[in-house]
Formats: sequence, C-alpha cells, structure tokens
Amino acid sequence: MEVGEIEELVSKLINEALELDEVHVKFDGSQCRINAVSDMFDDLSRVKRQQAVLKPLADIIKDGTIHAVTVKTFNKAQWQRDKLFNS
Repeated sequence: MEVGEIEELVSKLINEALELDEVHVKFDGSQCRINAVSDMFDDLSRVKRQQAVLKPLADIIKDGTIHAVTVKTFNKAQWQRDKLFNS
C-alpha cells in the first residue's frame, strides 16, 4: 500500500468512528502521526483520548499496515493555540 493510501485509510477509519472537527494524518513509511481535533475530548483523560483514536485502527495495527503510531488530541481551543505557537 502506498503512503497516500495509508494516510487516507487511517483518516477514513477514524472519521467513520468518531465525530471530529479535523484529523490530520502523516505517514512516513515507518511512523504514523495523527492529530485529532474535537471538543468531545474535553471530558476524557489523555489515555481515553488516545484509546478513542486508536480503537478504529486496531485491525490495521494488528495486520502490520501501521505499527508506530503517535496520537495528539486537541479540543478546538487547544488546536488554535497549538497552530498559533507551532506555525
């Protein structure tokens, strides 16, 4: 599977499972980085946030399509602040 196809698949699986405002996926062949943005994360601990994002990816992690995954989750206000300071 090509890098772009994997990024699309990861985005699709996450968007089908969660109601997110934004999801950004970057896959470089060895590591998949995911930024997920939604106010649904407000009431969840950091671990629960990551579990929510990783759960729809369980099959493609298990089959080895992706193996190293970094997840960052933000509510909308945190995302705006992160973009401001990291752009």
